[in-house]
Parts: sequence; C-alpha cells; structure tokens
Amino acid sequence: MVGTGRIKRNVSILVIISFLIETNGFYVPGVAPVEFKKGQKIDVKAVKMTSTHTQLPYEYYSLKFCRPKNGTFIYKSENLGEVLRGDRIVNTPYEVMMKQDISCRLLCHGPNNPMTWNEEESRCAIERIQHDYSVHLLIDNLPAATKKFHKGTNSEVVYHGYRLGGVIGDQVYINNHLILKLGYHEHGENQFRVVEFEVEARSVDINQLKYEGNTCILPSQTSPQFVNPKSTRLLFLYSVEWKKSDVSWASRWDTYLGMNDVEIHWFSIINSLIVVFFLYGILTTIMVRTLRRDIARYNAGDSDSLAGLDETIEETGWKLVHGDVFRPPPNSRLFAAVIGNGIQIFFMALITIFFAMLGMLSPASRGALGTCAIFLFVFSGSIAGYFSARLYKTMRGREWRRAALLTATLYPGIVFTTCFFLNFFIWGKHSSGAVPFTTMLALLCLWFGISLPLVYLGYFFGYRKHPFTHPVRTNQIPRQIPDQLWYMNPIFCTLMAGILPFGAVYIELFFILTALWENQFYYLFGFLFLVFCILVISCSQISIVMVYLQLCAEDYRWWWRSFIVNGGSAVYMLAYSIFYFMTKLEITELVPTLMYFAYTALMVLTFWLLTGTIGFFAAYAFIRKIYAAVK
Repeated sequence: MVGTGRIKRNVSILVIISFLIETNGFYVPGVAPVEFKKGQKIDVKAVKMTSTHTQLPYEYYSLKFCRPKNGTFIYKSENLGEVLRGDRIVNTPYEVMMKQDISCRLLCHGPNNPMTWNEEESRCAIERIQHDYSVHLLIDNLPAATKKFHKGTNSEVVYHGYRLGGVIGDQVYINNHLILKLGYHEHGENQFRVVEFEVEARSVDINQLKYEGNTCILPSQTSPQFVNPKSTRLLFLYSVEWKKSDVSWASRWDTYLGMNDVEIHWFSIINSLIVVFFLYGILTTIMVRTLRRDIARYNAGDSDSLAGLDETIEETGWKLVHGDVFRPPPNSRLFAAVIGNGIQIFFMALITIFFAMLGMLSPASRGALGTCAIFLFVFSGSIAGYFSARLYKTMRGREWRRAALLTATLYPGIVFTTCFFLNFFIWGKHSSGAVPFTTMLALLCLWFGISLPLVYLGYFFGYRKHPFTHPVRTNQIPRQIPDQLWYMNPIFCTLMAGILPFGAVYIELFFILTALWENQFYYLFGFLFLVFCILVISCSQISIVMVYLQLCAEDYRWWWRSFIVNGGSAVYMLAYSIFYFMTKLEITELVPTLMYFAYTALMVLTFWLLTGTIGFFAAYAFIRKIYAAVK
C-alpha cells in the first residue's frame, strides 16, 4: 500500500530552489477536516481483507459477516487506483456516535438466535485465518491500526487493520469482538475531529456471554470462539471507547507514517552523494583533462598544417572513429520506440514523485498515486512521440507511421498483456484484486483513445522538424572494428555499470517493496525525489565513462550499447527482488508467486527503460560535444 501524507517534522523534502526544508503540520491540499457534534453518527466502512502470505485481497463481505441494518450494501465510487489495488469500500453495521462509549453490544442477531456458518463458510474462514488475513476498516477516512508490543525492539509496533483470527494447536479461532478505541480533538464548541482509530480484536466464546437486553456482559476470563469445520455458531460483538487526544487533525497520520527509520534514508542519501561526487571527480580530473589535451593537440596540429607545416598529428582512440560514430544503429525503428517509451516513463515518474513530494498524493486520497501515474503516462505520449520522431529521423528512418505505432504499443502492450493473463488467475481465486472487465475496457480506451493518438501527434510534429545535427559526416564504408579487450565485453560492462546506480536506489527499493508486498504505507517521497535526481546524475556519469572507453577502443557501435549497458542496474534490481522474495516474504502458493514475479518483471523492465534512456541521452550529448570541439 503506497501513499503519502503530510510531511513529518523529521522528513525533509527537496524544494524547487534545491535545498532541504522541514515542515510541520503540512497536510494534503484539497482534503478538508470533518467536524462532528456530540452524539453524531460516524460511519464505519470496510475496505478489504489482505494477507502478506497470499497477496490476494478479498472483499469484506466475501466472508459471512454481519450485514448492514437495512440490508443494503453501499459501495463507495472508487478511482482507478483504488480498483487496481483491490479496494472495495463498503458500509458496515457498526454504530459509532461521537463521544459516546459502548461497553459491549451485539452487532447483529440476538442472544437466542446466533449466526450460523455452514461447512463451506466455515472452511473459507478457516483458510483465511490460517493465511493470516487482516481486516481493514475506515472511520472518517482514517484506517484502523493495531498496536502490539514487540519484544525485540522493546516498543509498540503499529499494524494496519486487525487480525481476522488465530491458531491454537490444531484449532482455529476468530476474533469476533472488536474494541474500537477512538481519539477526538476538540476544535470548537461542540465540534470534534477524529484523530485516532485503534482496534483491539478479541475472541469470545458465545457460551460465556451474558446479556441485559441488547447489551452483552463479558466475563473476566474468556475462552476463544473456535471455528468448527462442519458448522459454526457465533456472535459478533463490539465496544467503543472514546478519549480526548492532543493530536491535531493534521498530525493524525503520524501513527501510520512513523513506522520507518528516517536515519537509514539519510545514510543512503549521503552514501549516494559521495558516490556521485566520486564519479564527478573522475570525470573532471581524468576524462575532461584528457579530452581537452587531445582536442587541443589535434586542433593545434590542424592549424600548423594549414600554415604550410609538414608536421602531422597521428589520430588515435576516439578520434579515429569520427567518420562512423554517428552511423545509424541496426533496428533503428525499435531503438526509437524503446527510447520513446523511456522518455514517457521518465516524465511520468518525475512529475508523479514531485507532486507526491509536495504532499498532494496522500493516503487520505486513496488510489491517487496510481491514478496520477497512469494518467501522466498516457498524456506523456505526445512528448515521447516528438522526441522519438526526431531521433528516428536523425537515424534516417523513413516509415515514421510504423515507428509511431511501435512506440505507442511496445511497452504498454507488454504491461497490458502480462496483467491481462495474470488477471485470469486472480479471477479464479475470486479475489477483489482482479481487475473488473469494465476497468479493463477503460484502460484500453485510455491506451488506444488517448495515448496512441498523442504519440502519433507527437510523431507528426517531431518528424517535420529537422533531425538532430551532428558535427561530423559519416563515411559510406564502415570502418573495421578491432578485437576488443576482455573488460569491454558487453555483459561485463553491464554488470559493472549497474552497481553504482543500484546502490543509489537500494534503500528506497527495500521500502517500496515492503509497501507493495507487506501492506505498509510509503510516504518518504522527499527522499525518493532526491534519490531520483541522484539516479539521473549517476546514470549519466556512468554512461559517459562507458561510452568514452568504448570509443577509445575504436568501437563506434555505441547506440544500443549505451542503452543496454546503462540499464544494468535493472539486473541488480531483479536479483534483489528474488532475494527479497526468498528471505522476506512467506509466499508458497502458485498464484501469489506468479503475481510477484510478473509484477517484478514489469518493474524491472520499467527501470531498465528509464535508466537506459537516461544513459543514452547523456552519451549522445557527450559525443556530440567532444566531436564538435574538434576542428
């Protein structure tokens, strides 16, 4: 579960003037607090059930819980991001009034008429409990939290939702008594705001309960309510406890967002900055000085020959391939397409992270992050088409319409096809994570109705522009490439080039994977934006170094090489994702395993296109610069 909230006191963000600031009390624009009067009803809504063991979310009423009083399910209209996350927000029969405690109350059914689960319903509940499912509730758009004491850290740990049940020996029990612990903040006269929502889940055997009307009396010692695989008789109970809180409404997400250690992010940032400055030192002290000396000697020799001198300057290294360095690469149409998709991903990621850093994509706006990313990718099609068209024309491409079609369908086609076939497996599990057919049609309309026409529009205007200018002419006959040394092997270069960029994103990758697969919030977008900037700089520096070494070895085939080699950090991302799966997750079933590796493959592909495109443009600008400096 990925989101962002107000910026905490100790969470720094990078602002436009490129320095770090700390803010206090900043919350999401457009999310207004709600004031309740004493005794006013507050709706309790259910989101879904989730488990870190199966990664398959289920709708709240997929189990036989108490239905709403009027028997009508009222589902919240959801945005695209919520649907893709498997959220199905629906009303519940819990009755909560502002500042009114409830000692114990039956949720539904009477003492003499308990709820009965048949064999199928009981076995479904047992299976969910054995897979350690948690139930997620909402009050005033604030998710339920469960606090438990962790012996290892000697502190309270906050979990999202409450556990559906547990296992004692061979028996499975269900938590059928919820204590809703709510905190309020007094804003004005008879105006209160909900600022805390904690759930304490208990299991109580119905045979131990006593009643006074609709009110239940709990004994001091209770036995758990076990679930019988054949048939189960049970009652659902709830209590409400209110307390005054000093937490302000703008700070009410601190409980959920204070689960990560900020110091480790700072350590990662400082480590990455040291690497960037180290690379910058290599570029300035070695390459720049060497290049300036070579260019100065070459230009001085050329001037002397023009003055009538017989001295000649022998060309060596990168100067020897000046007649072939801008020779178009093979499969230029495919190359233009992958670069176009990389540009589209770059602008989508940059704008999304920037707005998230400013706090505009918060956990209060559920699904806003995913919705924003999808729409930004769709509308970035015109930018991708424009630059891809100019590059395609520079590579002497003639069939721009086919190139535009490939650019518009290559990456989105891979993503859609993978998710489409994976969706059949999720449908087979009857999970709410399965994307509905109408949503699939809406995504297809976004793709073919908006993104594809925008790519064609960008191609139309981009192809009419002049191609990128090159400072030297290309020879008609290709130059023979000498045998390369072992360390110039593409596989070795890819592995070497990917280490430093991956090191820059390693820490943030861990927290993102934790948020995605362990139902946590990711909110440190200030750090993520800074890491993204470091990633762009480090990829550019690595690409320049690798291409310079390649040209010095008289190998002018740098187009594809700059893209593939600089995407080497994606190889390490794949390796780390496999390591994370084996060490951090407890997934054993087939469908969750397919989900993990399918989504991981798409994430790695996206990262490869992003870093490869950054590396290509950095190398392209570098090559045009150095050859333009030679007379």
